[in-house]
Amino acid sequence: MFTIKRIPDRPCVVVIGGGAAGMMAAIRAAENGAQVLLAERNDRLGKKLRITGKGRCNLTNSCGRDEFLANVPTNPRFLYAALAAMDPADTMAFFEGLGVPLKVERGNRVFPVSDRADDIANALANRCRALGVTILHTRAQTILRQNDRAVGVRSEEGDLEADAVILATGGKSYPKTGSDGDGYRMAKELGHTVVAVRPSLVPLVESGNLSAQMQGLSLRNIALRVVDLASGKPVYEDFGELLFTHFGLSGPTILSASAHLSDITPGKYEAQIDLKPALSCEKLDERLLSDFSKYKNRDFANALGDLLPQKMIAPFVCLSGIDPQKKVHSITKEERKNILSLFKCFRVPLAGLRPISEAIITRGGVNVAEVNPKTMESRLIKGLFFAGEVLDVDAYTGGFNLQIAFSTASLAGWNAAKIKE
Repeated sequence: MFTIKRIPDRPCVVVIGGGAAGMMAAIRAAENGAQVLLAERNDRLGKKLRITGKGRCNLTNSCGRDEFLANVPTNPRFLYAALAAMDPADTMAFFEGLGVPLKVERGNRVFPVSDRADDIANALANRCRALGVTILHTRAQTILRQNDRAVGVRSEEGDLEADAVILATGGKSYPKTGSDGDGYRMAKELGHTVVAVRPSLVPLVESGNLSAQMQGLSLRNIALRVVDLASGKPVYEDFGELLFTHFGLSGPTILSASAHLSDITPGKYEAQIDLKPALSCEKLDERLLSDFSKYKNRDFANALGDLLPQKMIAPFVCLSGIDPQKKVHSITKEERKNILSLFKCFRVPLAGLRPISEAIITRGGVNVAEVNPKTMESRLIKGLFFAGEVLDVDAYTGGFNLQIAFSTASLAGWNAAKIKE
């Protein structure tokens, strides 16, 4: 059982969740004079944060407000006040002020110079401790209410009395780190609406086994289009890296594409990969003719090694419809045209998304219409605040989702500390 001694004349704020949003909320509440109790079910703070960005932690995106909001497909207007409270420049200054030097990479993505996500998590945890935040390693079970006001938290170790409660439990992605949807349940118990949750920034499942034949193959500098087959129009276009897996497609371009495919069903979408985006059809044809001249006495299947990775040759030849043993010098102009088309538009039919447990973030969450965007306080329950992924706000890859966590948490923490004023 916890025995927490209240500090006279100071509001007490309980933060549920010790991830990126929870720690930032605790810091801002403590900086604003509150006594802060941080309830984290894991034995270590920032467990999910420590593995983000493949352990490198893309913590924000160094861009202006308009560009930032253009990368938020779900409820971007809700974030105006939060970004005013803490924008990407503020976030960068905050961490550099804590002794974590940062760098800006392609696409304005911001990382610690060390490429260590632990440095970001440790900086937040150390700042919490320096401000006197009480860290309690316990699982919150429910939020206590009295006359439509949050008055504390019931945990596995006993009740925690509070003047304000900040719910920062994350979503349902990476459940092994503690994000198992508990926050949604607690919000529902208090009368909040939770928009149906589903995966976002997640790998895509293929219809068929084309990708499985190339499992483990990573392609760099490809151009990707995901096309709605009914309309023939692209719903997403990107340039970068892609990975073939036993179930389908992954990699940065695919994760970003998934955020545009909430209604994906088998036969609705197709991934179209330009394997040689730097070459026009004319230049590629010249290159192909050059290779065919060089390997004129080889079988077709043995003449593509200069243009394709080894794992891709057999599936490529199969899709071309050309006999793999046909001599290169016998390939017709029409067959060469088909080969060029395949290089410029390698098609992978899509069937669906991988499970939410494999998603980087969760789409859906607490309905933002029930939350005051200027304070992050519930419109239904006085003294209840929300921060981070538990809210129905999500963005594309590039550091935008962590910035949303920091911005909403900063606003929530600051206002929760003023609850008794």
